[in-house]
Amino acid sequence: MCIDFLGGGIRKRSRTPIQNQSLDFPRGGNEPQVNETLSADCYPVTLLPGMSRLYLDYCGGNDGVGAFHAPLPRDGAWQRRLAAPAHWPELVQLLREQNPSPQAAPALEALAQGAGTVVTGQQVALFGGPLFTPFKMATAVARARQASALGHAHAAVFWLASNDHDFAEIDHVVFPAGRELAKLTYPGAPEMPLPVGRVLLDDSILPLVDRARELLEPSEATEALARAYQPGKTFAQAFAEFYTAIFGGHGLLVLDTSLEGSRREFHRIGAPVLRAAIEGADELHAALLERNQALEAAGYHTQVAVLPQSSLLFLIDDKTGARQALKRKAAGAAEPGGLWQAGKQSFSTGDLLGILDAEPERISPAALLRPVFQDFLLSTSLIIGGPAELAYFAQSAVLYERILGRQTPAAPRFSATLIEPTTAELMRRHELTLDRVLAEDSSSLAQLLASRAMPPETRKRLASAGAALDGELAMLVDWMRAQDEGLGRSAETAASKMQYQMHRLRTLAGNFQMQREASLARHAEAISQALYPGGVMQERLHGAAYYFARYGLELAEALSVHAEKTCPGHMAIWL
Repeated sequence: MCIDFLGGGIRKRSRTPIQNQSLDFPRGGNEPQVNETLSADCYPVTLLPGMSRLYLDYCGGNDGVGAFHAPLPRDGAWQRRLAAPAHWPELVQLLREQNPSPQAAPALEALAQGAGTVVTGQQVALFGGPLFTPFKMATAVARARQASALGHAHAAVFWLASNDHDFAEIDHVVFPAGRELAKLTYPGAPEMPLPVGRVLLDDSILPLVDRARELLEPSEATEALARAYQPGKTFAQAFAEFYTAIFGGHGLLVLDTSLEGSRREFHRIGAPVLRAAIEGADELHAALLERNQALEAAGYHTQVAVLPQSSLLFLIDDKTGARQALKRKAAGAAEPGGLWQAGKQSFSTGDLLGILDAEPERISPAALLRPVFQDFLLSTSLIIGGPAELAYFAQSAVLYERILGRQTPAAPRFSATLIEPTTAELMRRHELTLDRVLAEDSSSLAQLLASRAMPPETRKRLASAGAALDGELAMLVDWMRAQDEGLGRSAETAASKMQYQMHRLRTLAGNFQMQREASLARHAEAISQALYPGGVMQERLHGAAYYFARYGLELAEALSVHAEKTCPGHMAIWL
C-alpha cells in the first residue's frame, strides 16, 4: 500500500477493495462504447505478486527504509522548487526544440518562468511498449498538476531512456487478440550493440505497422502509431512522437539526451556529474559497496550489481557508435590514478577527462548514475519510478549525496489493471474480484469456477466430508503423537495422504462439472489472459497502444485523473 500524497496518510491494509472511485469520461466515438463513468476499485500494494520487501516497506511508510531513501515530505515540501541552476535557460531551449508542438507551449513557458519539474522515464520500445509506461506518464502529469494547483508551478517531463543497449528488451510488443496474445517483433536488430534509441527503423517496420492496424482497429491512436513508426526514424523518435500524440495535450514534455543535434549540448551541460564520476570513481565505488552491504544487512536486495571493476560510465566508440562499459583497473606505478578499459582499449583518467571536454556526448551514465545526471539537468523536484527503479534509487542515494549534495524525493508510479467490458461481464457472472483472479492461474481459476457451478448438494457434501475428515485426523494424529513422537510423525504422513485423496475428490467433481459446462474453462482462460496473462501482471505485458486504440485518446486524461486521486496501492479500473 503506497502513501496517499493528497491525504498525507497511509491507508489500512485489506484483501478487498479499500476504495471505489469514479470520474466523468466523455467518449470520442471509438468502439467499443463504454459507460460514461469509469469506476475503479483500490487494493493495497500487497495484492501485487513478486514485489520486493524494499518496495513494500517504502510504499507502506516503514521507518527502516528511510535510511536508504529521501523521505517524501508529507507537507508537500517537495513542491517548493529548488533554485534554478545557471544552465536553466539553455535546458529550456533544448526542451523547446524537442517539443515543437503548440500543445507544449504552456508547459515550456512555465519552465521558462522558473517552474519545477516532475520527472519520470522508461526505455523506448516498439509501438510504445507496455502499459506501465503511460502509467508513469499519467503519474508525472498528476503530480505536476497537484503542485501547480497549490501555487507551485511544475511541468511533467518524460525522460526517454534511449542509451540502453539491450535491444532484445525493447524490440517487441504484445497485444491482446481475442483469446490469444499477439507478439510483434521488429526483425532489424543492429549488428553491433548500439544505444537502442538510435537504431534506425527500416522497411521491415511496415509489415508490423500493417499487423498492428489489424489488431488495434481504426482509431486516432492507431493512426498516430502508424505515423510515428515509419522507415527512417529512430526508435526514440518514433516512441516520442507516438506518446506526444497521446499525452502532449496534457502538458507532458519529452526529453531525449541522445538525439542527434542536441546530444553534445545535453552532455556538456551534465558534464559536472560525469566529471565527478570519473575523478571520484574509487570513492563512489566504495560508497556503493558499503550501501549494498547496508541494504543486505537490513534484509533488502540490491537491484544493480556492483562488481569489483565496474564503474558508473559507458564510453561511446568514436567510429562505430557502440556503447562500451568502462571498467576500472587498479592503480599501479605506471598509472597511480588507475586505468580505465573499454573493450580492448585502455585510458587514463586524464584521457577520459580530455574526451569529456572535447566530446562530452561520448561519455554516458550507467543505470545508477543516470538519475543523478537527469536530476542535475532538470533540477528535479520529484522523480516517479516503478518498483525496480525505487529499489535502485536506494543505491543511487549515496551518489546523489556525494555529487549533488542532495537527494531527489521519489514517489511510486500509478499501478492498475484495466478491465474491459467483456471481461467485466465474465467476472460479474462468476462473482470474481481482481485479487482472486491474481491468486490463480487459468487452470486453478477454472477449477474454482467449476466448484462454484456444482449443484449445492454436491458442494455441501464435499465440504462436510472434508471438514469431518480434517477434524477426525487432527484428533487422531494428536493422540498418536502423545503415545510416541515417531508414531505421531508417521500418522502425520498418512493423514496428509488421506487429505490429498480428499482434494482429488474435489478436483474430480470439478472436472466433471467442467465437462458438463465446457464454457467454464473458456471463461477462466479469457479472464486470466486479459488480467494476469501467463502469471504476469497485465501492466507489464500488454501493449499500451491497444487500450488507447480501443478506448480513445481520452484514456490518457482518465489515467491522469485516477493517478491524481492516488490509490495507495493497485487499481482495478473498469473500462
